[in-house]
Amino acid sequence: MRIQSSNSLSGTNTRWLRSAAFWVWAVCACLIANSTSLAHQQKNAVTRILFNENTGNIEVMHRFFIHDAEHAAGVIFGERQTLAESSESRQLFSSYVMNRFSVEVTYSDGSREELTLNYVGEEIDGQFLWVYQEIPVVENVASMTIVNMALRDVWSDQSNLVNIERDDRIYSLTFDGAREVLSIELGA
Repeated sequence: MRIQSSNSLSGTNTRWLRSAAFWVWAVCACLIANSTSLAHQQKNAVTRILFNENTGNIEVMHRFFIHDAEHAAGVIFGERQTLAESSESRQLFSSYVMNRFSVEVTYSDGSREELTLNYVGEEIDGQFLWVYQEIPVVENVASMTIVNMALRDVWSDQSNLVNIERDDRIYSLTFDGAREVLSIELGA
């Protein structure tokens, strides 16, 4: 009578174990590949509007994930754009952003004016592309009406957060769904 060690496996068990290990590996590989592809498309951006007392300007800073911006730029301009490597591509994308973002102010006397924001530049900072605009501070702003359609004409589920910082207060607007134009009262 031959006694088998408990450490050895029969041929059937070995085949089953190999098959199970393959399927576990395949499922894990699919999950990793899926999570990696989703990580590149965040579909959200943040814009900061700062009433900067030190510079005397209203500064506008748009922040996009570089992968989202590159993918969208390829869709918008019909050819692949390498924003991380090309200054020309970044300037082209910046122009696109500026054409889809506007600010109208309402003064305390009730009059209104669309601000003419000046392009300052753009830069890559880690995984983000920043686009900068500014205008000298205007006084007596009671409210702002903002349009922020950047990337929202590419993806319907794109969400753009705008934070307005004035007098140590932060006001936030979220552009998602059908929201194309939002207004906010700025406390005095």
